[in-house]
Amino acid sequence: MDSLIYIAPIAGIVSLVFSAFFIQNIMKKSPGTETMQQIAGAIQEGAMAYLNRQYKTITAVAIVLALLIFALLGDDSGKITIGFIAGALSSAAAGYLGMNVSVRANVRTTNAASQGLKEAMAIAFRGGAVTGLAVVGLALLGVSGFYIIYGDVNLVIGFGFGASLISLFARVGGGIYTKAADVGGDLVGKIEAGIPEDDPRNAAVIADNVGDNVGDCAGMGADLFETYVVTVLAAMLLGSVILETYPNAILYPLVLGATAIFASIISIFFVKVGDDGKIMKALYKGVALSAILSIVAFYFVTDFLMGDIEFFYAALVGIVIMVLMVVFTEYYTSTSFRPVKTIAKSSETGAGTNVISGLAIGLESTALPVVIVVIGILAAYFVVGGVAAPAIGLYGIAIAASAMLSTTGMIVTMDSFGPVTDNAGGIAEMADLPENVRNVTDALDAVGNTTKAVTKGYAIGSAALGALALFADYRHKVDLSAGSLSLDNPVVLVGLFIGGLLPFIFSAVTMRAVGKAAFEVVNEVRRQFREIPGILEGTAKPGYSECVDIATRAAIREMAIPGAMAVVVPLAVGLVLGPLALGGLLLGIIVSGFLLALTMDNGGGAWDNAKKLIEDGEHGGKGSDAHKAAVVGDTVGDPFKDTAGPALNALIKVVNMVSILFSAIFIGAGIF
Repeated sequence: MDSLIYIAPIAGIVSLVFSAFFIQNIMKKSPGTETMQQIAGAIQEGAMAYLNRQYKTITAVAIVLALLIFALLGDDSGKITIGFIAGALSSAAAGYLGMNVSVRANVRTTNAASQGLKEAMAIAFRGGAVTGLAVVGLALLGVSGFYIIYGDVNLVIGFGFGASLISLFARVGGGIYTKAADVGGDLVGKIEAGIPEDDPRNAAVIADNVGDNVGDCAGMGADLFETYVVTVLAAMLLGSVILETYPNAILYPLVLGATAIFASIISIFFVKVGDDGKIMKALYKGVALSAILSIVAFYFVTDFLMGDIEFFYAALVGIVIMVLMVVFTEYYTSTSFRPVKTIAKSSETGAGTNVISGLAIGLESTALPVVIVVIGILAAYFVVGGVAAPAIGLYGIAIAASAMLSTTGMIVTMDSFGPVTDNAGGIAEMADLPENVRNVTDALDAVGNTTKAVTKGYAIGSAALGALALFADYRHKVDLSAGSLSLDNPVVLVGLFIGGLLPFIFSAVTMRAVGKAAFEVVNEVRRQFREIPGILEGTAKPGYSECVDIATRAAIREMAIPGAMAVVVPLAVGLVLGPLALGGLLLGIIVSGFLLALTMDNGGGAWDNAKKLIEDGEHGGKGSDAHKAAVVGDTVGDPFKDTAGPALNALIKVVNMVSILFSAIFIGAGIF
């Protein structure tokens, strides 16, 4: 039975091998004309320059934290510090590898579009699959590898914290970059100058295309990498509590992850556009097949390892939550349904009504996901007998969260598909390619916009369940009973309020950062229109590098404070107010962070697609007053869905990981 542990690192290696295979396959494709290659080269240069500067900055922070871990965590601090460094490097590698391929798959997708939708779709999807398989491969290889080496799951926590740290900075920094360029370019280009999106006359257009990669490819890759790591780790930690009853409780989530990787690899080869040309149908077919294969494998794995089929039902609950989160996120963000149509209709009476409608939809969109997660928590808890054995019930919730992540490979693939197709459309526009090419890239881009929204809903749901499992482990480590967290205790209440507040302050800081950076981009684009004659006539070329540099400097500068908040606040509360207050903080941040992230992600996605619905000809089409109002709404929604909202996932888990990692020094600390 012990030898089964090796299936996890083997699965991780196999995933990386297939990722390398897809890289080789993509790079064999033609990158198109010299003009296309020059445009793609500018995007590549900007993306890699940003990522290199971001990681250089994060390295300085990571060194300080590594020294802190080494100094404070006693006899095992060396092992935990090594794990922390490895987690940070693995997370960075997943994002770096995925984005490196994304900025090369984009131009090859554009060139393939001249041959038809099926050819372009194949390259774009394989480009996304590189990131998807790299994320799950490195995550499972890291967690299982360190567990095999150390033999103690508590020493693997450092790996999870390293992954969480990189995720937070990648999400915040990438989000600020991409939305500063996007919002700044849209406000001047679409509203003031009346030129289309991705028009080469707009100085912010290269920065905007760079931003799609650093935000949605590297950022989401790091986000789901750490979600995968900390969720599996949480299940293993809770499994260590019930080993006397279930000797394979630590091994079980690792084997589930391994079998799910094989299911994802198989499913990728079945994603092809049919003769009906329905791209989203092809993508969902891959997700569905991945989920079905995982479910079948989970049944046999559960029966063999746990000897109790009730844990299979808990895993099944996780799969159902995943499906429902995807369905309801698409409902609130797709152009086909009421929410987006409502916002588009409200644009006819101006930007004010558009913004009001978008906020209302974002707030409304929290209801169904919360119901789904609540029912899922109860089902996973009770189905494994949580009433009689609470520790086993909490383990059941962690298994549901782990099973929800079984399709991570496919989900990250779908998300990374988005920036590839977005860039492909931008390259087609800037290179002035024929209409038939643009029609294909537009169709892919429209679907890519939906996939990015859907994957954010998936990430939020998995973050909520994973954070609950982490909270349960924190309680165990500091020996808090459920009764000790009573709201009658003012210390717990104080912690609850601090935790509830933190996502709002965090979001305020990140939103303000986007506003400040976009202000600089707007002024630069205006300056170039004003001072460089011939830009709007197409006889002069704008200075793209200036906007790239503005967005880069702003993102690096502004990501420091949100990152520091996630580490400093839980440390301060734990040391000053004690472990009870920190327990209240964790509860507060999970609840308020989950709801605020849903509001921002779904509201922002709905605003974005309302604009696209109008651009497709509804309510007056491009250039109409409704379109101008929708662009304003989209500029509000952009930092909602691509900066503050997604970064809240990382915030919740970083705070939980800090609390668990330093739990030993919180015991007996505090003035209460």
